Amino acid sequence: MGRVLPFVIAVSLSVVVLFTPESGVPSSPPGTDKVVHTLLFALLAFTGLCAKIPHILLVLVAYAGVSEVLQQVITPLHRSGDVLDALVDVLGIGLGWLTFTKFSAWRTSQPDKGR
Repeated sequence: MGRVLPFVIAVSLSVVVLFTPESGVPSSPPGTDKVVHTLLFALLAFTGLCAKIPHILLVLVAYAGVSEVLQQVITPLHRSGDVLDALVDVLGIGLGWLTFTKFSAWRTSQPDKGR
């Protein structure tokens, strides 16, 4: 459970961020939402890979698309689905994968100090 907990927390955060009704979303400078989407999906990818969840990158790509469709069709949210949001989500997934890859390479290059 220890390596899965960060992913569970990241998923919980994503549900709050992606499905908060429009009235609960704070105003921010233009483009801030794209940064949030990118970082959120990078976090999901990184923690999912650390948790060794099978096919997590493909699952997250599907989640990116489905979340945008749901934002559009769930009327009480008063949110709009955005193809660009889904694309920056995929960018975030790539960033999370790259970070995980670099982190894993760094960890394996470190001398074993009683791990």
